[in-house]
Amino acid sequence: MSSLLEMKENLRNFYSRNEVYLLPIFKCVLAVVTLMILNMNLGYMTKINNSLLILVIGLMCSFLPTNLLVIIAAVFVVLHSYAVSIECAIVVGAAFLLLFLLYYRFSPKDTLVVVLLPLCFGLKIPFVIPIAVGLLCGPASSVSVVCGVIVYYVIHYIKTNASVIMSLEADSTVSKFRYVLDGLLDSKAMLVVLISFCITTIIVYVIRRLSVDHAWTIAMIVGAVVDVVILLVGDLRYDTGISVVSLVLGSLVSILIAKIIQFFVFNVDYTRTEFVQFEDDEYYYYVKAIPKNTVAKSQHTIKKITSVI
Repeated sequence: MSSLLEMKENLRNFYSRNEVYLLPIFKCVLAVVTLMILNMNLGYMTKINNSLLILVIGLMCSFLPTNLLVIIAAVFVVLHSYAVSIECAIVVGAAFLLLFLLYYRFSPKDTLVVVLLPLCFGLKIPFVIPIAVGLLCGPASSVSVVCGVIVYYVIHYIKTNASVIMSLEADSTVSKFRYVLDGLLDSKAMLVVLISFCITTIIVYVIRRLSVDHAWTIAMIVGAVVDVVILLVGDLRYDTGISVVSLVLGSLVSILIAKIIQFFVFNVDYTRTEFVQFEDDEYYYYVKAIPKNTVAKSQHTIKKITSVI
């Protein structure tokens, strides 16, 4: 354990010394990966399906606020939707505009949640996001979780139904609007996931705020169980096609990732818990103090030996 703690301190020190270089690199890589995955899944507009263009945009994002990545990614989705049909682009653009209003009103600092959640869906581990958000953020961040879920299902719907939308008659504008709207609004799978992830985020947040030992571990386990139960009940009720094996394995991997997050963010030693009581003129205070797990930095000494002739 001491070696892991020392490694964590070394990583923190390395990041603090090189943050001015590492942060732009991280934003550039995140932008490039996000746009490349969008083009791989959609790719209907060939003009923006260009590696050089993505690299240039990634370099621009490295020096711009992180929130702009959400807007750029949304523009890419709308443009690909426009290549499918103008009606699809209008519906998707209106949906994204509503999401932006919610996102920038309640949780404008949770860019990573909106961006990483669709990526985690592709990796079959989306369950880690509501658990991680509940551990690291507040209840308002559940809005970002909702936005991320809707973005994923919008992309999934376009990818799945693009050929059908294109095959509709060119003059049946009303039919295209109705087909796209009905497909997005009647998605039972999206509704079940929205409810599940929102409840999981809030439950994890409430439990990890409790003053009980191992609150973070309890929160992530209970959150994972609640998430699995709601998704299974929703699958039984609406036949959403959720794979039980993928759900269980994804939840276990999510707990493992959440434990790694806990190690770097909230690593404490419950064996040395102390209870302190004091008072002032108006209140009595009862304080539970839990020390952080720390390790003394190893000191290297160099002993110089000189020969005596």
